[in-house]
Amino acid sequence: MTTSTGCESCGMPIETGRYCAHCTDAEGNLQAFEDRFERMVAWQARREPDAPRADLEAATLAYMATMPAWRDHPRVLARG
Repeated sequence: MTTSTGCESCGMPIETGRYCAHCTDAEGNLQAFEDRFERMVAWQARREPDAPRADLEAATLAYMATMPAWRDHPRVLARG
């Protein structure tokens, strides 16, 4: 039986570690908040191409607030 966990940055299922390959840099460190935020907004935009940028950003920040890696980040805390 394989046990998987979720990436603490984006929630993607992973087998080991805290972060998935999409959320880390070449050295395996968590990407900077702004880099990860922009990539997550871009992912949302591909799923909802007609959504306003402000809505995508708000939804992304709300999701990031549920992730252990970001829930205490000043930008996430300032959203409310």
